[in-house]
Amino acid sequence: MNGTPKLTDRSALAAHRTRAASAPTLFLHEEAAVEVEERLADIKKSFTSPALIGHVTDPITLLFPQAPLFDDAPELPITQNAHDLVVHAFGLHWADDLVGQLVQSRLALKPDGLFLGVMFGGATLSELRAALAEAETRVTGGLSPRILPMADLRDLGGLLQRAGLALPVADSRKITVRYPDLATLICDLRGMGETNAMVTRHRNVPPRKFFSEAESVYRQNFSDEG
Repeated sequence: MNGTPKLTDRSALAAHRTRAASAPTLFLHEEAAVEVEERLADIKKSFTSPALIGHVTDPITLLFPQAPLFDDAPELPITQNAHDLVVHAFGLHWADDLVGQLVQSRLALKPDGLFLGVMFGGATLSELRAALAEAETRVTGGLSPRILPMADLRDLGGLLQRAGLALPVADSRKITVRYPDLATLICDLRGMGETNAMVTRHRNVPPRKFFSEAESVYRQNFSDEG
């Protein structure tokens, strides 16, 4: 894992999550909790030693009130062969080594245990990505890393298989959230702890014109004023 390129500034990510906890935006976490509960209901099996990993908030923790919660650090602080259920929530898309996280999660499972992963992927934030890219190109003539690259569904099944998980299944649920303006979208991202924490992000504050241009592009192409 030491040779894995660094994608995420873990200190920045922790700071963003801490800030989000003071005024959280949890509607997607609530949707994820419903999805997890439905998946477990379909399995019709009782789990007595679950574990939670990642940016896990009340909607999911309330499903497993006695489960230990582990940070999604590159090396998971979790005991091997100790849990019959591992839920890794809202952390995998920030992993420098996604397969490494999956392998460590698998090793934490007892025989016949179940792994559930919840992450953003695919076309998530495609509208924001497009608006920021167009605005920055207009203002500065270049592009900088502002939106996390996210794995496509077609790749995730293969990654689960590489991690050694039996009977891997990767699927997606598309949730469309509409915003009247870019500022409201950014506010929700802050409340989720999902603002830019990439190692390669620019530390300098962009020109003021960049923000106004991005807002203009977003309103023109993606705004839902209704």
